[in-house]
Amino acid sequence: MDSRVVNRSPPSHGGLIRGIRGAIMALMVIVLLGYLILWIMTPTNLYRDTWLPQMRAQTNSTYFGIQGATMLFFTFPILFIAVLGCVYHHLGKQTSDNNTESKKHQLELWKRPVLIMKGLGIVSRIELAFLVMFIALLVWSFSSYLHISFAKITPQSAANSGEKVWEARLDIAALRLGLVGNICLTLLFFPVTRGSSVLPLFGLTSEASVKYHIWLGHIVMTLFTAHGVCYIIFWAVTHELSEMLKWNKIDVANVPGELALLAGLAMWVTTYPRIRRKMFEVFFYTHYLYILFIFFFVLHVGISYSCIMLPGFYLFLVDRFLRFLQSRKRVRLVSARVLPCETIELNFSKSRGLSYTPTSIMFINVPSISKVQWHPFTVTSNSNLEAEKLSVIIKCDGSWTKKLFQMLSSPSSIDRLDVSIEGPYGPVSTNFLRHDTIVMVSGGSGITPLISIIKEVMFVSETLKCKTPQILLITSLKNSSDLTMLDLILPISTTLSESSKLELQIEAYVTREKQPNTQNQKHLRTIWFKPNPSDAPITPVLGQNNWLWLGAIISASFIIFLLLLGILTRYYIYPIDHNTGNIYSYSSRSVIEMLLICVSIAITTIVVFLWNGKRNVMETKQIQNMEGTTPVASPNSLIYNADRELESFPQQSLAQSTSVHYGERPDLKKILFERKESSVGVLVCGPKKMRHEVASICSSGLADNLHFESISFSW
Repeated sequence: MDSRVVNRSPPSHGGLIRGIRGAIMALMVIVLLGYLILWIMTPTNLYRDTWLPQMRAQTNSTYFGIQGATMLFFTFPILFIAVLGCVYHHLGKQTSDNNTESKKHQLELWKRPVLIMKGLGIVSRIELAFLVMFIALLVWSFSSYLHISFAKITPQSAANSGEKVWEARLDIAALRLGLVGNICLTLLFFPVTRGSSVLPLFGLTSEASVKYHIWLGHIVMTLFTAHGVCYIIFWAVTHELSEMLKWNKIDVANVPGELALLAGLAMWVTTYPRIRRKMFEVFFYTHYLYILFIFFFVLHVGISYSCIMLPGFYLFLVDRFLRFLQSRKRVRLVSARVLPCETIELNFSKSRGLSYTPTSIMFINVPSISKVQWHPFTVTSNSNLEAEKLSVIIKCDGSWTKKLFQMLSSPSSIDRLDVSIEGPYGPVSTNFLRHDTIVMVSGGSGITPLISIIKEVMFVSETLKCKTPQILLITSLKNSSDLTMLDLILPISTTLSESSKLELQIEAYVTREKQPNTQNQKHLRTIWFKPNPSDAPITPVLGQNNWLWLGAIISASFIIFLLLLGILTRYYIYPIDHNTGNIYSYSSRSVIEMLLICVSIAITTIVVFLWNGKRNVMETKQIQNMEGTTPVASPNSLIYNADRELESFPQQSLAQSTSVHYGERPDLKKILFERKESSVGVLVCGPKKMRHEVASICSSGLADNLHFESISFSW
């Protein structure tokens, strides 16, 4: 049962949990502020001449050397916040205070779109504020570095080095560009960590944060490319191009830096929109070069300095390894519904212990089509209404989806389909119900995440027996056959009682047809798959207490890494160079420590995964057999059987609540401005042009009651 609906804790216990969560949040804020102050002070003389020597003096030991200071002040704070975040989210599941729907969001004004432009997309005020502050940090760091360094360059000092003043300054500028680029690299992997405990602390999800990863990627590669080009120019004018072939043993190694830059440039080029859209597989596979990029980056600057950017990548590795373990299992695919509009609904068996929030996504792999391709799809079922079933809707749009549709719609029926999944991933909580009215705008397959929200409102309306927001769904579709997707709104495995107070109105616009097309009518086809002993229902990767287990993995793996590193340094490296850093190879140490990190994460993750796997097996035996569940509600009912009453809507049938408009597009400005409720949530999911149009209307300032939220999976 959703913690937002049922509070299992007595009031006093709930108050205690809220107090503990408040204390945890305060501690995380203090640590984060200290971490940010450290970044601000890093380019200054105070940090370099006073703070850094003191930090190294207090942390230097035979077990970690000067690397200990970097790990303590740059690596540990973020991992500490990540672990505390896991505890914070776990406690949030124990109390109904996690419900934000009933509260007016204090930052509503800051979340409104303020900038809509190509490249950046839709940017809210709070996003723009943080973007400006981040750019200010980069400018501050670079200008401070240059100001301090240029002040030490004089004609005499340059002449003593055999250089001109401008050449010496170019050398310094090239180095500082690399240092500033590392700030962006530090944040680069946070947005793509799907099971992150850090992103939800800021109200973010990984799929919604991909745009931040894109922004950071462009800045990183711009700075690192400028860093490399400036050095090449410097070596050319000083007749030292041979430096490009040097791999220093105890200093910055140039060759690994060049290899890292080449790997980064290959990834950067394939992000060009035309390449990414028309040759997605090239973009997808090229992005695996991030492994070589990070590997050679660490060899380039050394593991000690790399600890600055380590936290984000460390959390990404933990998440990536968990995803790998989950993807090795075959899940139980119960049935598939093939709709006339070249759309497929896949229905999976799931354990009752698996809960997820609306707008969650799940990555799917079908080995018979491609063993390496993973594609994200929105989960349209509701874990409360459909306790033993998880559904996703797949619209034919691309070679992979077309192959799947052809496979399932062919006359020769298949009785089994191997499927692997990763996820589902979604927000920790949602805040859609805080509005008086929810206006949903969708185009094409963009309706799928909105279906999950409608089902959540159904559940709350049925369970709490209270008034829920009115829902107006505006959907633009190409053909009449696409209207069949509207029938997927109704849960096929449950029926709501007459006490349900859901108010739903659907305005469907068929843009390419002037009238209903009843020719070549196709009917729903349902395919039932035979069970296989090797298939298992979808279960929580880390069990019911998934946040606590994730925190245990992060903390335990890092402790194991520190123990192994301490033993390695004390009994192998220290006897060789006594932590001077002038004898033992930087590259060798970097490779060994990267191996230790991977081993520590792998051991901890496998142990926790297998432990929870045993518990999942015990729960799987108790799952009810779903084979007898038969889908109801013909997908064509909205068009051809509009007079049929549906039990899921006692007060009005789904057909009666639907108006279909042919040969026209919705006047979104008129529809939105006509809403006079005090709080109107505007959710949009569809083509970029549609999202930008709705964002422009909501940000125009002509209606203060419109609160915009974009649900985009097309980056």
